Amino acid sequence: MAAEKSEDKNKVREDRIAAAKKASLKEAAIRVKQADGEIGGPSGLEPTRYGDWERKGIVSDF
Repeated sequence: MAAEKSEDKNKVREDRIAAAKKASLKEAAIRVKQADGEIGGPSGLEPTRYGDWERKGIVSDF
């Protein structure tokens, strides 16, 4: 009898963990989609494409 209650509690706990995991993965996928692109970054071509940094016509080497 006590073993059955323990098994039921474990099953409920496993179900809750599985539901939380599923919700977490869904939320993470949404965040990844929203994170596409760069916030506050340069527009146009990548300024480091030639091995140096170009910003407003001024070039500085690394």
